Amino acid sequence: MPTVRIPTALKYYVDNHSEMDIPASSVTELLAALATRYPSLKFHLLDSDGNLRRHFTVFVNGEHIRDLNGLDIALGPDDKIILLASAAGG
Repeated sequence: MPTVRIPTALKYYVDNHSEMDIPASSVTELLAALATRYPSLKFHLLDSDGNLRRHFTVFVNGEHIRDLNGLDIALGPDDKIILLASAAGG
């Protein structure tokens, strides 16, 4: 089962987990499963169309999804997914 690392800013919405195994065959499916398991996370992670919000970056096994097959990349049981939230300030 793929393992996803949760950014610190979102740990509150996932019962303080920093990592968890999520059954999913693609990143899109993984994000949907996270939002279903933790409904309060959905607003922060996905937009109204169910797409990943722009301020998140996703890496699968250390590679940015834009260099792979985007959110549709197939996931295997040993894959490691990292969600990174962009920080802004000034």
